[in-house]
Amino acid sequence: MRSRTLLWWGIGMLVAATLLGAAIVFGYTEPPGFDTWWNETIGTYRTDAMLSFALVLNSIGGGWIAILLVPLLLITALLVARRWQAAVFAAVAFLASAGAVQLLKHLFGRARPEDMIVVSDYGSFPSGHAANAATIAMVLWLVFPRVWTAILGILWVVAMALSRTLLSVHWATDTLGGALVGAGVVLVLGAWLLPWVQSTSQRDDPAVAPVG
Repeated sequence: MRSRTLLWWGIGMLVAATLLGAAIVFGYTEPPGFDTWWNETIGTYRTDAMLSFALVLNSIGGGWIAILLVPLLLITALLVARRWQAAVFAAVAFLASAGAVQLLKHLFGRARPEDMIVVSDYGSFPSGHAANAATIAMVLWLVFPRVWTAILGILWVVAMALSRTLLSVHWATDTLGGALVGAGVVLVLGAWLLPWVQSTSQRDDPAVAPVG
């Protein structure tokens, strides 16, 4: 995928996330009908097993585990694989994604669902958990562009998004916005850094397609 394509897709996702947040917060006095419907519908699936699953993802996708442990594990794994450029790319992506999420949270200040099961921080839009999941998925796909990384990445983002609404800590549109922000940030950075990342990895792994 060419750098220009990555850039425009990334910008498009970030603009879409921002417009979505603005439309929800400034265009509605109450949550949109889809959000209300989904919150009520997903509530019917709150079995003990599903809640346990969602609580595990709540711990993995947020707090010090998501902010510190998961990024460090991924960066360390890339360094062990002698992919230090990819490790730098991942580190910058995690920082930029987290910063973008906090910026939009404080810009929109959307209220969370009243029936949320776990305590969370300020601002419902966008979902930081969904953004972090999308950041991980997109970084891995750009560094290792394989079908299996794409499939696993999509499943991880969907599972995280579902878990956030299952716990009623986010509206459905919050998770969509988070996924757009996380993926968009990585694509914009990829347009800038991926040619450098692949400048050496291409020699070691011919299956990695260079960005033109």
